[in-house]
Amino acid sequence: MMCPNLLPLLQHHLSNITTNLSFKSPFKQIIQTKPMDSQRSTHTITSHGLALARTHIHDWLILSILLTTMIVLGLVHPFNRFVGKDMMSDLMYPMRDSTVPFWTVPLYAVLLPVAVFVAFYYYRRDVYDLHHAVLGLLFSVFITGVITEAVKNAVGRPRPDFFWRCFPDGIDLYDKWGEVICHGDINVIRQGHKSFPSGHSSWSFSGLGFLSLYLSGKIKAFDRQGHAAKLCIVFFPLLVACLVAISRIDNYRHHWQDVVGGGLIGITMAVFCYLQFFAPPYYSEGWGPYAFFRALEDSCATAQVSELIPTRDNVGQVEIQQHGFVRDNNPAMMCSLDGSDMSIEDFESGRQ
Repeated sequence: MMCPNLLPLLQHHLSNITTNLSFKSPFKQIIQTKPMDSQRSTHTITSHGLALARTHIHDWLILSILLTTMIVLGLVHPFNRFVGKDMMSDLMYPMRDSTVPFWTVPLYAVLLPVAVFVAFYYYRRDVYDLHHAVLGLLFSVFITGVITEAVKNAVGRPRPDFFWRCFPDGIDLYDKWGEVICHGDINVIRQGHKSFPSGHSSWSFSGLGFLSLYLSGKIKAFDRQGHAAKLCIVFFPLLVACLVAISRIDNYRHHWQDVVGGGLIGITMAVFCYLQFFAPPYYSEGWGPYAFFRALEDSCATAQVSELIPTRDNVGQVEIQQHGFVRDNNPAMMCSLDGSDMSIEDFESGRQ
């Protein structure tokens, strides 16, 4: 049984340790923000992947629901908007093959960014970064897809080549109210009522916009060092998305308002979904996901507490020792971003 006079002293020392470790403070107050390449993390798929997947099982379930919803909306017939004879002068553009076929959109908007995420995983060995990047990308693309298909069906705007979809033989026919009586292929006509917004544009900006944000964080494009060449890497995915959107106008598949609307939907979803998992790229912690810093904070705090061994000296007082030296109210060492220890002087100078 512990002596009564030792209990208050032990409580005092433990209180000081808790204050020094700043358990209740934000993680960036106890972790020095070092460059991304200081020391690679050890959070791998083998060690942390299963637990991470279990933690986000509901997110993956919602993704499957979004995918199903997007497919169902794609099969729904859009609103049959009135198309009169006087409107046909703006809808008589020729039907042309798409410069960018729709089957290629998932390749460059989803698979290409995932390949980049995997490459960074093999460099960093950070399963949090890989998992959250893939999860954020899929949320961005699938939410964009649901919004795009829902708006397409609700608006029912005819495409610029609607005349030839409706009258493939060039012989137009109208009812007594002047509305078209189409005699073309029903599926081609149905797609002809899905002009706004552009699916190519929305998917391109949602996927490649997310990739652009991811790259800007990884290469620290906004680190205030003045390396403007980094912006070329950041802008390249956005340039590709812009060219895809422009091709939809050149192919007479969309009006210019359609691609602008689709682009705004896509880039907005990319920003929202990226910031759900990552800090803004212009932050000092913008190169990593929030989950990585939380896991590192927990591991550093657990390691430090486990190394603090209470011992009683000859006069009945308690001192907290770690590897032979005493930690007083101002700890001499703190946990850094890569898991190593650093002095208070180094921490303060690095923060300044």
